[in-house]
Amino acid sequence: MQAARKMKEYLTPRPQPKGIDVLCGLKHFAIITYAVPAERFAGLFPARFKLDTVQINDQACGLISVVPFIDVDFTSAVFPFPKFTMGQTNYRIYIIDSKTNERCVWFLGTTLDSWTLAVPRYLWNLPWHAGKVKFDCEFDHNTGLYQKYQMHTQADWAAAKVELTQTEQDKFDFSGFPDTESALVYLTHPLAGFYYRRDGKLGTYRVWHKELAVKPAQVKSANFQLLSKLNLVTQAEQNQPYSVLIEPLNEFTIYLPPQVIEE
Repeated sequence: MQAARKMKEYLTPRPQPKGIDVLCGLKHFAIITYAVPAERFAGLFPARFKLDTVQINDQACGLISVVPFIDVDFTSAVFPFPKFTMGQTNYRIYIIDSKTNERCVWFLGTTLDSWTLAVPRYLWNLPWHAGKVKFDCEFDHNTGLYQKYQMHTQADWAAAKVELTQTEQDKFDFSGFPDTESALVYLTHPLAGFYYRRDGKLGTYRVWHKELAVKPAQVKSANFQLLSKLNLVTQAEQNQPYSVLIEPLNEFTIYLPPQVIEE
């Protein structure tokens, strides 16, 4: 059983942006999470990190999330700057940094639908990849629920297609956690991310956001080719997620540039 956590203990004041830090809205933000046997994650990240496992039916499982959204009003957090809109999907595994004991995420990579991909991919060597991302969503402001949520990504690295449904009957249900709040801290509030850069070095960057106002949803159909290709989540398992969370719009601060660190 994961430990009990209170969100207020993890909420921090926003670090003052400076330099090239970025502010952006994340629209149609979803966290689609799968729980699979821990051994499937072997070799994906350095020994400095350990999988933040969850006990489900007496089995140690790792959690991996697919996070699609549209960056809206993506701009400098400091200076007047043009604003960009672009579709994006992140693939992340929940881990613990043994040097700091901080709960964080390991990024397998990102697909981005924008010419601005050149900056993170070539200047900073981030594992970001080109893709054509299309969202087809209908949000009912009266009910606060999605009547339609579809995302389709055409990409050589990680083609993806998902359709979500959302009703008043959807409930939070998190096996392996003592309560809903503890699970939401785990799933929605890691602020540090690590990854292998395209040159093989270890990289990291941090974000900040308020408490996310997510609601539960369900997968109607899903096909995430990266998860199948890496033998992390089978096609059949992709239609049976551990959890699905959606928030129509939130705001993130991203602290840049990313840093190179020692393993």
